[in-house]
Amino acid sequence: MTEHTHPRIYGTDRDGPDAYTTRPGHQYVELAGGPLDGQLLDVTGLTADQRTTGAYLITEHSAYGPGGRASYAPTFNRPDGPWVWEGDVP
Repeated sequence: MTEHTHPRIYGTDRDGPDAYTTRPGHQYVELAGGPLDGQLLDVTGLTADQRTTGAYLITEHSAYGPGGRASYAPTFNRPDGPWVWEGDVP
């Protein structure tokens, strides 16, 4: 198993060449807790409203099985991250 010094970027292939490389000019938030704990989410294209409401992210490790979603959102006192796991949804 390869040891990585940076967190994996959500949505990348675990073994892909850019799985652990952030892109210049992009903004990321860390995902805390749940099945995607420790990954980074690229929020560059999200609006201010979308950044305050969070997202349902597809995961292979949801309570609903592969393809289920995990709900992540910022906390009231830390709107710029990390986004915390709120639970799984079908």
